[in-house]
Amino acid sequence: MSKEAISKGKILFIINPVSGTSKNDNLEKIIKQKLADSDFEYKVVYTESPESAEILSREAVQSGTNIIVAVGGDGTVNETARGIIGSDSALAIIPRGSGNGLARHLKIPMRISKAIDIIVNGKRKKIDTATLDGQLFLNIAGVGFDAHIAKEFSKAKKRGFFSYMKIISAAYKGYEPRKYTLILDGKTIKRKAFMVSFANSNQFGNNASIDPNARLDSGFIDVCIVRKIPMFRLPFIIPLLFTKQFDKTMFIEIIRAKEAIVKRSKGKTIHLDGEPFQHAKEFEVKVHPLSLNIIVPQ
Repeated sequence: MSKEAISKGKILFIINPVSGTSKNDNLEKIIKQKLADSDFEYKVVYTESPESAEILSREAVQSGTNIIVAVGGDGTVNETARGIIGSDSALAIIPRGSGNGLARHLKIPMRISKAIDIIVNGKRKKIDTATLDGQLFLNIAGVGFDAHIAKEFSKAKKRGFFSYMKIISAAYKGYEPRKYTLILDGKTIKRKAFMVSFANSNQFGNNASIDPNARLDSGFIDVCIVRKIPMFRLPFIIPLLFTKQFDKTMFIEIIRAKEAIVKRSKGKTIHLDGEPFQHAKEFEVKVHPLSLNIIVPQ
């Protein structure tokens, strides 16, 4: 997908002060230093509730802000993007979360100063977004084990990769696969799956890739149907998530679709970009091609 040079203008930084594991103590100082000699006019605001980022980004779009920066994890990025979709404004990311899946997919640096360099010197491009019954996700949505883990992780006192892995280790053995009916672009299939993920990008977060070939501008959602891996094989299979080879195993089936209808026996947890929600037993996933402007490296 072609990229466009950034026009100078107004930037709004939307900071989630409780995101991830890192403190934002020096963030405003770094922003000031990096933008001191630029032609950008900027403002910094902080979220006060889960709805704040969407409200702030929507107001920024209405006031003609060129770039709206989500400073936080994938949840903050999701909330900020909701107010930008379909507008001429562009989303940018300073990754400060636990997994930072979308930022890693886009190769945005984890260091604040380097991420700001991308905002100032990067390019605009359009990417696909997706919805689950009208609720936005940019990265990955899912049902089954990953949604269960998202729910448990949301209750954890400690954030970060090791806390996430501890929760997975405790839950894995006892979690049983479920039966799903999937209608993919009109074709019905039935599967017993450990989890079903809907990948717009290739990242779960922390460089774990369930679907290395997923692209943000493909016009499709990759429906990833995952079987449960036997305990004795986990030490050999799990590393493949981090070397982008998991899609070559017998434990995953990937089908590309523009629309997916999912039916399960009862309503339970889903996740959207790692944020858990209780949802009905039947739902629809759709892709929305090239619906969001985003700032990426040149």
